[in-house]
Amino acid sequence: MASAAPPANAGAATRSCHLPGVVDALRCVTLDVPLDHARPAGAKLKLHVTVAPAHRAGTRGDPLFVLAGGPGEAGSDVVGLLSTAFNRVQATRDIVFIDQRGTGRSGKLDCRSRPEQERMTEKQLEAELHACITATKAPFAAYTTEAAARDTELVRRALGYGAVNVFGGSYGTRLGQAYARLYPSSVRSLVLDGVAAPDQVIPAGARDAQAALDKMFQQCARDASCNKAFPQLRAEFEGLVAKLEAGGIKLSLPDPRTAQPVEFTMTAARFLGTVHGILYSPADARRLPFLIHNAAQGRWQPFVARQNVAGDFGTQGHIAILLHLAVVCAEDVPRMTPELIRSDAGMLTKNLADQIPALCKVMKVPAVPYKEPTRIESPALLLSGALDPVTPPHRAATAAKYMARAQHVVVDNVGHGVSQLGCAPRLLRSFLDKPQDRLDAACLKEIPPPTFQLGSAGPQP
Repeated sequence: MASAAPPANAGAATRSCHLPGVVDALRCVTLDVPLDHARPAGAKLKLHVTVAPAHRAGTRGDPLFVLAGGPGEAGSDVVGLLSTAFNRVQATRDIVFIDQRGTGRSGKLDCRSRPEQERMTEKQLEAELHACITATKAPFAAYTTEAAARDTELVRRALGYGAVNVFGGSYGTRLGQAYARLYPSSVRSLVLDGVAAPDQVIPAGARDAQAALDKMFQQCARDASCNKAFPQLRAEFEGLVAKLEAGGIKLSLPDPRTAQPVEFTMTAARFLGTVHGILYSPADARRLPFLIHNAAQGRWQPFVARQNVAGDFGTQGHIAILLHLAVVCAEDVPRMTPELIRSDAGMLTKNLADQIPALCKVMKVPAVPYKEPTRIESPALLLSGALDPVTPPHRAATAAKYMARAQHVVVDNVGHGVSQLGCAPRLLRSFLDKPQDRLDAACLKEIPPPTFQLGSAGPQP
């Protein structure tokens, strides 16, 4: 028999609900929070919270609060983690997924996506985004990380919990650290997966991305089958980039979705953006040699099909792009100094670094001054994938310098996100039960490297 979540306070409306990806009934909570926390009696916005009650009766009183990534991903987008990363944790703890303000069911700040956008030029896409920004009436300045952290505390109080455990993934690690610093007595422990350092500037990630790409090239060269199939892989990649940067490559091919003939131009920005996204997952990255080689031979269909996955209009969890911009424009772009831009020059994130500052001029959000991080006293488990192209281990090492009791685990054959893999779900439960103890994470070394895809049939067995 599952235990019931603590009753919500009068200001919160609770109902039984079902969300995609989860079989069991959940509890959906709607909570009014101040649009501006400096004016608590002023305008309100509705925050959506999903509670997955613990499976066992007499649940522990220290739930796990889940803060999603992006910025722009919602807690309700990642409830599927209940069957993977949190399947051991939920035995004795409620799992609370928060839709950060401006995401998911908390007033998602987004732009309408249309299938034809995949064929638009960069200028056309930029014009569409500009029009969406100017047509949106939301006060973007209210959608900061600090505001989201203050919302999190109101959720804790409304649900009647004492000190909580906080799980953050990717950008959620920034939000989790902000919450722990604002409300230290409210945080029992932290689990941070894919850790963003306090000084990290989101659009300035070229060196980290290039390091992940170089590792992929090196691994293919060391793998006898991959090296035999793609002996000129790096040269083929560089040749493609040179052609694309010289003006793009006009393609005429069957649409991978509809099989209808389509014509469009593959640009450097689209090609490199897709490569960067593929690097997030090592299993996906092991397809890159096959995709690059085929594109270099003029067979673009596999690459275009993979590119479409990221922008599939039927996909759940599409990030709230305007919330993403609201956070990044206020907190990251003001720290993109000329020195940082020069030191972080690189091809994979160049388009992002060039495009976002221009979009921020349209967003018109005031800069959030950078604060020197204070020390976090709560026990913290930091998880890093050695192949992560966006939050590699050195980012977690920097974050750990500001933590009194941090354990940092680096997993060799993993990219962006550790918690769902191998023995990690069991380790999460062990850490949350006894966060003060040293965790034996040797079992994570057993996660094998994925095999390379050498042909159209998929990865090797």
